[in-house]
Amino acid sequence: MPELNSYDYAVVRVVPDVERAEFLNAGVILFARTFGFLAARVALDEARLAMLVPECDVTAVRAHQAALERIAAGATGSGAIGALSPSQRFHWLVAPRSTVIQVSPVHSGLCDDPRHELDRLFERLVMPSGSIADPGVIKGHRSS
Repeated sequence: MPELNSYDYAVVRVVPDVERAEFLNAGVILFARTFGFLAARVALDEARLAMLVPECDVTAVRAHQAALERIAAGATGSGAIGALSPSQRFHWLVAPRSTVIQVSPVHSGLCDDPRHELDRLFERLVMPSGSIADPGVIKGHRSS
């Protein structure tokens, strides 16, 4: 049986009208220290977002989501935050904010494959029901 190790994750939320506090799950950030793994996976259901706030700036939301993915990956062009250690980047990514892009509280779990676990959490928490058979349901869905 594979050895299980702990991981932490948070759900990325789009909160188009901060005062109303309604949100749309739009990604997952997963950090597994023992695997040296940190990644974010995002998608944006534009139709559901338009139902919440029709005038929401989708281009800006997508740019912020892309920045989260780059920072999690420590990618070139992710600035000073992207140069931090994975642990420091994770803590920066999950820090509470009062902006359009927010994250849930941090949750923990056990897994033997953090990439698979990120995919599982993403499908369960972000993708709408029935979309697994048709990943084109959400514009911007990215497969890792």
